Formats: sequence, C-alpha cells, structure tokens
Amino acid sequence: MSCEEVLKVVFPLLDGIDLAACMAVCKQWRNIARDDYFWKCLCAKRWPSICKRPNPPTVTYYKLYQAFYKRKHRRTLLPPRLSFDDLEFFIDIWTEDKLIFSEVVPGPVLQTGIKIPPTGICDMLKFHLEGPEYKMTLAVEPRFNVPWSQTVSVSVLVGRKDSNKVACVINKSLFDYIDRTASRALAFDYLDFSPNYPFISGIRAWISLLFMEDGNDGIIDVFGIEMDFCDAASFKEEVLWLLDMLDWK
Repeated sequence: MSCEEVLKVVFPLLDGIDLAACMAVCKQWRNIARDDYFWKCLCAKRWPSICKRPNPPTVTYYKLYQAFYKRKHRRTLLPPRLSFDDLEFFIDIWTEDKLIFSEVVPGPVLQTGIKIPPTGICDMLKFHLEGPEYKMTLAVEPRFNVPWSQTVSVSVLVGRKDSNKVACVINKSLFDYIDRTASRALAFDYLDFSPNYPFISGIRAWISLLFMEDGNDGIIDVFGIEMDFCDAASFKEEVLWLLDMLDWK
C-alpha cells in the first residue's frame, strides 16, 4: 500500500483532535485529512441525525465539526454601566408588624462587606464568609435578637443616584428557611426586569440573616446581612449588569 492509501485507512479511526493534528504534519497529510468523508464520519458519531440528509447543512462537514466542537470559553462581559458608587440599598426588616431594622446602605458599604467575622460564629458560617466567592454583606450594628417563633420579613429597594430611579429587589418576603447548621435564615424573591429584557425571568434575589445562637433558648442574635443572586451573578460585574436590567421606576 502507498503512503496515501495507508493514511486513508488510518484517518477514519481517529477522533477530531487527532485528525486536526495530522493536518499540521505536512501538506500531503493536510490535503488527505481535509477529505470531507473523514469529517462526515466524525459528525455521524457526534450528531448521527445530521448525516441523514444527502448534503451537509453547511459548506462541508469539516466546517460543521470545526464550528460546534470547539470548547466554550467564558465570555468576558463588557464593563457594566453601573458602579456600586451609583447605588444605595434600602433594607427594612420586620418581626410580624414591628420594624426591627431599617437602614439606607451605600453601595460601596455593601460591596466592601464584613471584613472580619465576629468571634463565636459557627465554623460553617465562618468558612462561608471567608471563602473566595463574591459576596455582598453588611454588619448589623447594633445587633438585634429574633425569637424562632416569630415571623420575620424583609424588603429591599435599590436606588440609582445617576438617574434618581428606584427598583425593587425583594418585596416583603418571609425568612421561611432557617439553616441552623450554617447559622443563616434565608428569604428570596423573583427579580422584576425591565420590558427591554423580555426573555430574562426566573432569577431570584436571596437575602440572609447571619446569626449566632443566643444564650436564651429559641433566640437568634443577628450580626450581619448577606444578599446574593446565586449562580445568576457570581462576580461583581455580573451583579451590576443584573441590577442595571431591573425595572427602574
């Protein structure tokens, strides 16, 4: 068998990465490896139904494989149009009908967060606060106590200094999930987005009360507040883009 015949026997046995590597060996190998039959074989293994029509849906099966087999890289976001300096957060917390916390929090304060967790918190919460994930946290000063038996709710509005508009983040949601192992009480609400983004929905804003067990049984001692959007926004830039898309009024 000639060299060309040997290559035509071997090439159909290779995967896409190895076949592409063979194209870089020399001009002869490249010309043989670009035969669309080999790439149709690879496409038939990966997307069998695409090969049931007589002609490829693109110019060649090589182009088809090349377009969709590439690894997806995380796209870099454009710089957000907002900054935390432009924002202020209005946080109100009630136990039943009694207001127990009400603060206007500048964006940079929420961005800076709790630098040094207080002593006495549980190990799981300490690990969470000191972890590398992006967090928006606020130290509660003075602290407040909440009995387990009471219903606690929260509202969060955010204001823009650049346009003097306000958007709702959380609207009177209940802290109806308490994780005692991590010393966090959680509430959530679904974000309302601008009509300019009709295909974005189902994203939740979460707010957590960070607490320690009080000496009195059935009482929690709240020392901090955390707000996040789970996997929908894991970095500062993503958080700012998400806030920018809210329904500002």
